[in-house]
Amino acid sequence: MIVRLLGGDGQFRVDDALAGRLDELDNAAVAALDRADEAQFRRLLGELAQTVKDQGQPLDDADLSDSDLMIPPSDLSLEEARELFTGEGLIPDLPTRES
Repeated sequence: MIVRLLGGDGQFRVDDALAGRLDELDNAAVAALDRADEAQFRRLLGELAQTVKDQGQPLDDADLSDSDLMIPPSDLSLEEARELFTGEGLIPDLPTRES
């Protein structure tokens, strides 16, 4: 699975086993967004990105692979997050790519 960290931090290849942990952090971030707890929300976005950086393999900048997941930057405001929020979390399920 390929994860893009928005804000210029690049793309990483992560093991599918990490998806469960990313989903947990995403759910917690959505809960913080619902409570309007900006400090917790930003902390969780930072933890999402750091988890990917720590456990993923960075892709070369020239690699133009499609991203399976996109993680917003940790400085995303609650207002911006509400605009991005689609009911599926901050990390939406992307449509299945056809071969």
